[in-house]
Amino acid sequence: MKPQFNFFQHWYPLTPIEDLEINQPTAVTVLGLRLVIWKPKSAETFQVFLDQCPHRLAPLSEGRIDEKTGNLMCSYHGWQFDSRGVCTQIPQADNPELVSKNQDNLCAIAFPVQQQQELLWVWLDPASPEQAAQTPLPLSPQIDASKGFVWSSFVRDLEYDWQTLVENVTDPSHVPFAHHGVQGDRNKAAPMPIKIVQSTPERIEATASGRFPATITFEPPCRLEYAIQFGDSGKQVGLVTYCIPVSPGKSRIVAQFPRNFAQALHRFTPRWWEHIQTRNQVLDGDMILLQQQEYFLHQKTRTESWKTAYKLPTSADRLVIEFRNWFDQYCQGHLPWSEVGLEAQPRWNDHREQVLDRYQQHTQHCSSCRKALLTIDRLQIALLIYFALTVAIVALLPDALRLKLGLPGIAIAVLGLGIYGGLKFWLRPKFYFVDYIHAQK
Repeated sequence: MKPQFNFFQHWYPLTPIEDLEINQPTAVTVLGLRLVIWKPKSAETFQVFLDQCPHRLAPLSEGRIDEKTGNLMCSYHGWQFDSRGVCTQIPQADNPELVSKNQDNLCAIAFPVQQQQELLWVWLDPASPEQAAQTPLPLSPQIDASKGFVWSSFVRDLEYDWQTLVENVTDPSHVPFAHHGVQGDRNKAAPMPIKIVQSTPERIEATASGRFPATITFEPPCRLEYAIQFGDSGKQVGLVTYCIPVSPGKSRIVAQFPRNFAQALHRFTPRWWEHIQTRNQVLDGDMILLQQQEYFLHQKTRTESWKTAYKLPTSADRLVIEFRNWFDQYCQGHLPWSEVGLEAQPRWNDHREQVLDRYQQHTQHCSSCRKALLTIDRLQIALLIYFALTVAIVALLPDALRLKLGLPGIAIAVLGLGIYGGLKFWLRPKFYFVDYIHAQK
C-alpha cells in the first residue's frame, strides 16, 4: 500500500540565514536530495537548485558566483545559470543561438524557496510550485518579536535517522538523565504525564504536566515545538525544532530558542558561547545514546514490531507511542529513500570522535562559531609572537633596565602564554570534539 504522506510536498528549513555565505555556493542534503544554496547578486533571496549541472552532472556546489553576471557558474565547463535556473551561457557553444533555442532543456532544476523567521525554506518537489505557493510554512507562533520574544538559532547534523530524532524530541522525560548537569538534574526527576489533545495526519498536539506545564506540537514532517509556561507570571520559554531527514541514518536539527523575558541577557550572550557550552553538549549527550539505540531497534524490528521491541508502560511515553503510530499509519513506517535511489542500512559507528564530531556537524555550518574559531586561532598566534618578542627584547636590554622593564614584560608574557594554553587546550577543542561520558556526569 502506498504511503499517504508525501514527504516531498512540504516546506523544510535548511539553515538559519545568518549562517549562509553570500559569496559562494553551499551544499546541503535533504531526503537524499543533494542541493546547492546560492545567492544571485541581483536577488534579495537565496536560491536552491539540485546540485547537478545539466551538462555532465558536476556538482554546482563546487561552482562560484560569477563577478560580472552574478549568476551561478559550474566550475567544470563554465555553464552559467540565473536565479530561475535558466542557462545563460555556454562557453563551448559554436552557435550563439544554442543557448536561447534550448533553454527548457538546459535548465538547472530550481526548487521553490522562501525566507521567513530568519530561516531559508525549500519545497522539495520542484514540479509543484503552485502547490508550494498555496501551502503555508510551518512557522512557530513563538518566533515573533512583536509579542516580546527574543530567540537564538542553532543547526547541527546528527548521526541518526529522522524518526529517531523526532522520537527523541517528543520525549521530555529523558532530559533529567541524558542531560544531567547541562539542562537537567536526575535527582529532581519526577513522573511527567503526557496527554494527547489532538492527533490528525497533519498535526499531533499534547500537553505535559509537571513543575512547568508544556504544550507540545508536532506538525509533520519537521516542526516539533514546546511552549513552556512559568506559572501565572506570563513568562514563556520555547523550544522550536525542525527535524530534517537527510539520508538513511542521518538527520539535521534546525532549532530556535525563544523566550519573552531577559531580553538584555539575550543581546549580551555571544551566540557561539551558547553553542559550545549548552547546545552542543545537549546533542552530544543524546548522540552517544541514540545512534546505538537506532541500530538495536533496526535489528529487532526485522523479526518483531517496535511495539514489542520497546517497553513503554508509563504516560511519559505517550507521545512517543502516538508518533510511532502516526508514522506506521501514514508513512508505512519508513521514509521514501527508495524514491531517491537510497537503501536504508543499519549503522553503528564505534568511533566516538566521528559520532561527536562538532566541527563537521556544526562549526563549519555556523557563522558565529566559524568566526569565533578564526579569532581564537589568530589570538593564539598573536600571544606566541608577543611572548617570543618579549623574551628576545628583554634578553637584549641593558642590565640596569632588565629588572625594571624586563621583569614586568616577562610577567605579562607568561600570563599571555597561560591564556594561550587555555585557548589551545580548553576552548578551541570545544569547536571540534568533546567526549561525552554519561557515567562521569
